[in-house]
Amino acid sequence: MRTQIAAANWKMNLVKEEAEQLMDQLLVSAPALQDNQEVILAVPFPYLTWAQSRLDGLKGYRVAAQNCHHKNAGAYTGEVSAPMLASLGIRDCVLGHSERREYQGEGEALLAEKMDRCLEAGIRPIFCCGEPLSVREAGNQNEFVAAQIRGSLFHLSAEVIAGIVIAYEPIWAIGTGKTATTAQAQEMHASIRQVLAQQYGQAVASQVPILYGGSVKAANAVELFTCPDVDGGLVGGASLNATEFISIVSALS
Repeated sequence: MRTQIAAANWKMNLVKEEAEQLMDQLLVSAPALQDNQEVILAVPFPYLTWAQSRLDGLKGYRVAAQNCHHKNAGAYTGEVSAPMLASLGIRDCVLGHSERREYQGEGEALLAEKMDRCLEAGIRPIFCCGEPLSVREAGNQNEFVAAQIRGSLFHLSAEVIAGIVIAYEPIWAIGTGKTATTAQAQEMHASIRQVLAQQYGQAVASQVPILYGGSVKAANAVELFTCPDVDGGLVGGASLNATEFISIVSALS
């Protein structure tokens, strides 16, 4: 049975006092998780160790970084490396989020390096992929996303691929209030799984959790998560509201 994951991406939000308040609210009502379920909080760099301490002992609850550098060390002022994250006990890292692809110009070759650095450090990558509206309207979304996966992941072994997480985020649905229909989400997730199967075999492809990340909220989480190839969500804005996010976590079951 694949792991089901509700991942919160706080992005560049919340000063410490606000983060404390949100965490307090989450912990008061944090649902107990089944063995195949996880909740991941991808928090800003300054809050990583604090968030870990708050979640300590809570089964299935994990902390992730939102990015890392593609080099392990060096003269890269302001950057954070995978070994640094690992030294803090971080075991998950979001890579290739559409905002970084757009604003920092991250492409597949760079992301392949970041994948390698995370994996070498014992960190599980949460690899993000997804198409802009123009590609969706042209009907080329499946091949666009397949090219992202091939470019960043296909140098990895089957054993390694089986241990990563993929998050599909239709760029046209992020922060816009628009959401892919359940049919659109399932169709893309099935396509991603087929791309993996063609390269690594069905047994490996069937092990990889694929999350949906495009304006996930309490009102649509149950419907999305019932799709056979949707294994949870990468949640942005709704994760900043404790009641909303707890409802999304509860939708995993």
